[in-house]
Amino acid sequence: MLKVNINGIDFKNPLIAASGTFGFGEEYADFYDVGILGGISSKGLTLNKRQGNGGIRVFETASGMMNSVGLQNPGVDAFIHEVLPKMRKIDTNIIANLGGSTIDDYEIGASKLDKTDIDMIELNISCPNVKSGGMAFGIKCEVAEEVVSKVRKVTTKPLMVKLSPNAENIVDMALSCAKAGADSLSLINTVKAMAIDIKKRKPVFDNTFAGLSGPAVKPIALRMVYEVSKAVDIPVIGLGGIMNANDVIEFLMAGAKAVQLGTVNFVNPMAAVDIIRDLERFLEEQGIKDINEIVGII
Repeated sequence: MLKVNINGIDFKNPLIAASGTFGFGEEYADFYDVGILGGISSKGLTLNKRQGNGGIRVFETASGMMNSVGLQNPGVDAFIHEVLPKMRKIDTNIIANLGGSTIDDYEIGASKLDKTDIDMIELNISCPNVKSGGMAFGIKCEVAEEVVSKVRKVTTKPLMVKLSPNAENIVDMALSCAKAGADSLSLINTVKAMAIDIKKRKPVFDNTFAGLSGPAVKPIALRMVYEVSKAVDIPVIGLGGIMNANDVIEFLMAGAKAVQLGTVNFVNPMAAVDIIRDLERFLEEQGIKDINEIVGII
């Protein structure tokens, strides 16, 4: 009833834990059997270990939250040797989310991950490109196309590319990534945002800007997923402010093959359990035997 297939891989349901909101899975194991998920996207990985940003990292805002964690992670090698064996014990698909500061970082990281038993690679192109003044790889189509093309050459794993809503043109960006070899697309990543401490008279975050997520971005994410899914011939995975089963259904109807749950995991650690139950109830009430029947019907 809830089974979906993305790039030849079966997912028991269309729910994937979004990168950066679910750790490496075991962090939520005390709440429920995380193996009920269709998949888990790992905490964002970089070639080398990162301590992340200093100062305030998470800040609540109206209908959402902002984060400036800075991709704190153990590095690709430590992930492969220390973390992945534990993740593989979870009965679900494991997706490695990979970022980088240079194209070389992406290439080397992807080639290392290619030799493991992960199920997919999710390429985070929202990372700042240190060789181009800090502009994210996912802003300009030609830059994104180059990094996706280079990574495509070093891995045979299904390649999901995570798009930034800050791209100059989200549809052109999607088409460029598909042309460069992306097998699927996930969108949206966080929206560039800002908060000010009026008493200290300075930005809340050390880096001034942060990533906005949560219900506040859902209408934007839904629109972008709809536009992109109509433009490309590869699977689209939707995320951005999904809080309940109704939100999931909206994204599927807009064209998403699956969705990722992010900020809601902080609000309700049991969200996935509730959503799976409510999705099954919706399908039964509507007389729908296969959830794929509603994908892209809008």
